[in-house]
Amino acid sequence: QLDLLWTRKQNVMYNLFDWPTQKHSKLIILAIANTMDLPERIMMNRVASRLVCPSSYVMLRNEEYRLNTEMLNMCDVYFQVAALSGDARRCLDICRRATEICEFASQKNTSGIVRMAHITEAIDEMFSSPYINAIRSASLHEQIFLKAILAEFRRAGVEEATVQQVYHQHVALCRIEGMQSPTVSEIMAVCSRLGACRLLLVESSNKYLHMRVRLNISQDDVMYALKDE
Repeated sequence: QLDLLWTRKQNVMYNLFDWPTQKHSKLIILAIANTMDLPERIMMNRVASRLVCPSSYVMLRNEEYRLNTEMLNMCDVYFQVAALSGDARRCLDICRRATEICEFASQKNTSGIVRMAHITEAIDEMFSSPYINAIRSASLHEQIFLKAILAEFRRAGVEEATVQQVYHQHVALCRIEGMQSPTVSEIMAVCSRLGACRLLLVESSNKYLHMRVRLNISQDDVMYALKDE
């Protein structure tokens, strides 16, 4: 799981992939990550330049055909879509569900080709959870707090942060939007409400701003819920 070795300076990954380049080295490194565009998304050039990345949309589509050969032969389905998600497994799950939706629709004498309408329905179905609805119905500052968490996770490269670190990101987002920043007590109340909804996992302590928080849902779910906000 290469993405779990990511650090801010990326020294771990750099050293790891530098070993095979040493003179007389007989070492071969095989790394796996769920993120299709990991080198482009988070890696510095000095690290990415040492990788040979076989993952591509064509390979993922071939894998989908391999996993669903019997279903695809039965439905005579052809995919007309590009890669849908940075997470390869989620992309395959969406394609698989779209195939099932298309198969059901084809029983009503419609086309057996998977189209964007099937993909959209599969995506909406996959992301239509109580957590998604809770985010969409959250207050403005609760939504900004969730965006601030994502920003802090991207900055630090880990999926955990203190309330104080998120607060700094929250204030920055408010400035960008020309909004008045919340007070510390207001941000603590926001964090408490999100924790009560189980959107966040909040450390139980009296450290207040130094309490650590984690998302209780995937970052993809948060981004999807807030994409129109």
